Amino acid sequence: MSDFLSYSKSILSELSVFNGITHVIVEVFFALVPLILFFLISQIVFLRLPWRKVYNIIKGVFLAFIGLTLFLQGVHVGFEPAGKMMGEVLGAGSYRWLLIPVGFLLGFVATVAEPAIRILNHEVDKVSGGYIPKKVLLYTLCIGVGLSIALAMLRLLIGIPIVWLVMPGYLIAIVMMYFTSETFTSVAFDAGGVATGPMTVTFIMAIALGVGEVIPGRDPMIDSFGMIALVALAPIISVLTLGLLYSWKERRDD
Repeated sequence: MSDFLSYSKSILSELSVFNGITHVIVEVFFALVPLILFFLISQIVFLRLPWRKVYNIIKGVFLAFIGLTLFLQGVHVGFEPAGKMMGEVLGAGSYRWLLIPVGFLLGFVATVAEPAIRILNHEVDKVSGGYIPKKVLLYTLCIGVGLSIALAMLRLLIGIPIVWLVMPGYLIAIVMMYFTSETFTSVAFDAGGVATGPMTVTFIMAIALGVGEVIPGRDPMIDSFGMIALVALAPIISVLTLGLLYSWKERRDD
C-alpha cells in the first residue's frame, strides 16, 4: 500500500497541471474564511437558521471551495500560457493588424464564459421581471468588452497612452448617466466590476503581455497594462447605451 501511495505521489508531481495548486488552495481558503466567519456570527446573533439549512450551506461552501480551486488552477496552468503564446505569435507575425479583430473575438468569447457575468445577467433578469432580458444584457456586455479589447490591441500597435482612452471614456460615462435611468446606471457600474473576472483578466492580460514582449519599442510593463481598465470601462458605457436605447424606445411607444 505504501509503495502504491509513493508511486501515485510521484506521478502527480510529474503532472504540470498540479504545479502551484497548494498556493491556489491557500488563496481560496483565505478568500472564503471571512465569508464563513461572517455567516457564523450572523447565525449565532440573529439568523438562527435551522440545522438543516446550515448543513446545506456548509455543503455549498465546501463545493465552492473545490470548484474555485480547480477553476483557478485550470486558469493558471491553461489559459495564461496559451494566451501568452497566442500574443507572442500574433505580435511577431507580419499581419499584426489581425490583433484587432482577434482581440474583439477573444473579448466577446471570454465574456460569454465569465461566471460572474452570468450571475449578474440572471439577477438583473429576475429583479427586473424580464424588463432587461438575460440575452440582451449578455450580448451588450460581450460587444462592449470585445470593442475594448480591440481598442487595447490598437493601443498596443500604435502606442497610445492609456490616459487618452480612460479619461475621455469616464467623462462620456458620467455625461451618459444624466440621460439614463437609475436602473441602467446601477447595472452599468456593477457590470464594469464583474466583467473583470478571472477568465477575462488571466487570458486577455496574458495575450497583451505576449504582444508587448515581441513588438519592438514596446515595454510590457507600460504598454500591456491598462487593458483591464478599458475592460472595466467598456461595460459601463455599453449598458448606459442600452439604457438610452430603452428610453428612446419608450418615448417612441408613448
